[in-house]
Amino acid sequence: MTEEKKKLIVDGKRLDGRGKKDLRPMKLEIGLLKKASGSCLIEWGNNKVLAAVYGPREVLPKHLENPYKAIIKCRYAMAPFSGLEEHGRAGPNRRSTEIAKVAKHVFENIVLTNQFPKTVVNVSMEILQSDGGTRVAGITAASLALADAGIPVKDVVCGVSVGKADGEIVVDLSKDEDNLGEGDMPTVVSLRTGEILLWQMDGMLSKGELAECFQLVFEACEKIKEKQLHALREKYGSVCQAPEEQGGLNDSG
Repeated sequence: MTEEKKKLIVDGKRLDGRGKKDLRPMKLEIGLLKKASGSCLIEWGNNKVLAAVYGPREVLPKHLENPYKAIIKCRYAMAPFSGLEEHGRAGPNRRSTEIAKVAKHVFENIVLTNQFPKTVVNVSMEILQSDGGTRVAGITAASLALADAGIPVKDVVCGVSVGKADGEIVVDLSKDEDNLGEGDMPTVVSLRTGEILLWQMDGMLSKGELAECFQLVFEACEKIKEKQLHALREKYGSVCQAPEEQGGLNDSG
């Protein structure tokens, strides 16, 4: 006799009481690490992620430096106490290496690396507690850490995971929804340019479901971006403005 599948949506509500489009509670705190160039702690649902940025600084060994632009190095690691899963063990593994690599591509596309050649920027994302969506939480926090470090970027980017649970498209998947649902799509976007900077998918989604997922990603990221800008204003006051309020980073007028 097969075990009955756990229901993820009951009477229109998810297991944590959210609606299908609701985000988990989010708290962002900037500048916690005094010896880092920039840092951010994000508490997103039961996730807790600490992101830190060091640099721009000298490249060692010297032969790795690029004379035309800065290089970006990323580290993604889950603390041994962050969760009960296999990837919660100490030390690097295939999953953490893969997430560090895709995060590196995100930051290479937003950091204005040509402004500080022959240097390196180190971005670290430490997962202190995990409950689904840690990669998008880490990149969302690291983007704020870059801003806190004063490193010029095209945009403060953010991400969210969407997917399918019990046949319904839902936003901001918890670990149960990630593990037991029919599909999971972590995505990172730049709202300023409309670019999709990271898109991964696990499971099966129809063409129509995929279109709905992307629409919900951008709607959710509008809410996340406002929380990011609020966190920056909390620390830096009225000096911090959204790029659109400044007329765009690349405008000369």
